[in-house]
Amino acid sequence: MNYMFSAIAIPLLGAFLIILLPGRIKAYASVSALGLSCFFSVLAAVSVLKLKVFVSERYITDWLSISFAADGTAVFMAIVSSFVAFLISLYSLEYMKDYENRGEFYFWMVLFVGSMMGLIFSANLMLLYCFWEITAVCSWRLIGFYRKEKDLKAADRAFMITFFGASLLLVGIVLTYLNYSSTDMFFLRDKALVNTVAFLFLAGIISKSAQLPLQTWLPDAGVAPTPVTALLHAAVLVKIGVYVFARLFNLTFIASPLFMNTAIFISVSTIIVAGACALVENNLKKILAYSTISQLGYILLALSLNSALSLKIALLYILAHSLAKAGLFLCAGIVEHESGTKDINELGGLAKTMPLTATAFLLSAFSIVGIPPFLGFWPKFMVVVTALTTGHAIAGVFAIIGALFTLLYLFRLFDKVFLGGQKISAREGKNSLMVLVVMILGVLSVLLGLLFKLPLNFLNAGL
Repeated sequence: MNYMFSAIAIPLLGAFLIILLPGRIKAYASVSALGLSCFFSVLAAVSVLKLKVFVSERYITDWLSISFAADGTAVFMAIVSSFVAFLISLYSLEYMKDYENRGEFYFWMVLFVGSMMGLIFSANLMLLYCFWEITAVCSWRLIGFYRKEKDLKAADRAFMITFFGASLLLVGIVLTYLNYSSTDMFFLRDKALVNTVAFLFLAGIISKSAQLPLQTWLPDAGVAPTPVTALLHAAVLVKIGVYVFARLFNLTFIASPLFMNTAIFISVSTIIVAGACALVENNLKKILAYSTISQLGYILLALSLNSALSLKIALLYILAHSLAKAGLFLCAGIVEHESGTKDINELGGLAKTMPLTATAFLLSAFSIVGIPPFLGFWPKFMVVVTALTTGHAIAGVFAIIGALFTLLYLFRLFDKVFLGGQKISAREGKNSLMVLVVMILGVLSVLLGLLFKLPLNFLNAGL
């Protein structure tokens, strides 16, 4: 399917083309590459609705094949990731315009998205691992973008933790090959996975998705420019782990009840612990980072329940979280850009001078909290109901408690930053493109919640 290959190849090749382009053209080339990747992902989705699945495979050795497959899960994930990345790149046109080394940012950003697209469509475990590691290198360079000592330490910490997980993932892939003489995911479909290998895979997954106990690197990644943190949290990096969990344990292998119950325990623990951390944190970006960790716990919980609806719920949650969390981070970026601080105790009253930013933040926050009829309500409600009706009542109760934590920390954040007396002079007027992007994300969180059947109908038809 040419559309699938175009969605992968355009950002991968475009990243290296950006190196050769002069000045500000790099920025527009980045926006164009990501926009085209999203466009071809949509065309691939149209084809998948007709064909259900398209596979292209060419063997290099018996353990590595250049195998790509487009199915409903892959194209849905590709559209969400590339669309949000495209909006972040638009936002970055204003945010990054004064940075002399912005060309480096655009190179790594586009390569990041291209490697994510390659991972999404990979149908071979070794090929998936290769793209997994490229995303790790990209995130390492982007987190350390400012090159100060604290930035480099945060980048190194992120790389080492995710590399540790990736190494265990690779061991799991090797053991799978030794057991089944194949790394092709279609051949491995419905094969039983021993617990040792399953937990090796899980270690890699939770390191990338920042789940307990390997979550510590993500809050510190907020030292990077806001477009980077939005990309990590909403579009690309942390979604990789839960996507691979879905690909391996909901679509390929059969895992034991012990493994699934362990994943449920990890997800619920993550929801509560990360939510509690967000309640006491005062750094604007770290609060949102803990929120990401907690919300990814809900996605992992949905997948771990392994019901007939698990995959649909998780994909809807990824859509809702990607839009709303990108909106929150980009709103935070406008605040930091104009105020020069991330300490919420130094902020206040900004709704008076930043009314559109405050509105967009509130719309996105409503979706993350799960207030009807915002998009985030539907998958969060379905996670809780599924847990309660599949014999996991304790997990369902903790999921409800986690939702209350989400309500408390996001409205504490809104109150501290946008309400009360104004402490710092900051205005949004000169950031019209940045404000436009956050408003788009906020409105989409409302609109898709009202038109909830549109993404649901696609998933019903494509899965």
